[in-house]
Parts: sequence; structure tokens; C-alpha cells
Amino acid sequence: METQVFGAAHAERQARPLWTAMKRGLLGRCPHCGEGKLFSSFLKIVDHCEHCGEEMHHHRADDLPAYIVVVIVGHVVVAAFMGVEATTTLSTWQHLAIWVPMTIIMALAMLRPVKGAIVGLQWALYMHGFGGEEQTHGDA
Repeated sequence: METQVFGAAHAERQARPLWTAMKRGLLGRCPHCGEGKLFSSFLKIVDHCEHCGEEMHHHRADDLPAYIVVVIVGHVVVAAFMGVEATTTLSTWQHLAIWVPMTIIMALAMLRPVKGAIVGLQWALYMHGFGGEEQTHGDA
């Protein structure tokens, strides 16, 4: 049996504000109401919003936030390292003392907001259970 993803079956859905939902997620708030907390711990998403009741337990951010953070941090750190290396004569140990902590701090600081934005994106686009339909796994 083929499942229709777009078209007449989804035409009556109300459009959800993509950028607003992603911004709310970026700030750690519920993508639906913007009031309730999105996270129950550092990276664990709440089961449902305490303010509006929107269910969040079915989100599927998986590894995408980590991949996005790696790409962003990698580009920033490598560009900064190359700029400093071209203009100064720091030793290897000085470079290590600068770039290793900076990489770790940037990655940890960005991981939670990026994951929140991904959950907001999924909510706004009715992905992974946010549309109310049952999710099927595998090739059934």
C-alpha cells in the first residue's frame, strides 16, 4: 500500500510558521507556543510542552544537529586558525592551548540550540509524527 505524503491528503493542513518555529526551538522553547521548555536536560527533549500540551516525544533529530555543528565549528575554527597562523608565530603548544578549548566550547554551546532548531523545523513541516499520523518504520 502506497502512502501519499503530499497532495490532496495534506492540502487542508494549516501552514505552520517555519522560521518562527525554528527560532523558538533555537531558544529552547516549544515550537508551537513559544512558552514551554523544549529541553528537560542538556539534550533530552521533553515528552510534551508544559504550556500548550504539544507532544514532542516522537521527534527524530538523530545525528543531524551534531553534523551541522561539526560543519559550522570546523569552518570557523579552521578559518580562524589559518588567519592566526598566517599573521603570528605561535608555537604548536600555543595553538593547541587556543584551538582545542575553543573547538570544544563552541561545539557544546551550539549543540543544544541547533537541536532545538531541528525540532522546530520538524514541527513546522509536520515531520516525524508532528502531523498527527502514525509513523511507519521500514519498507512495509
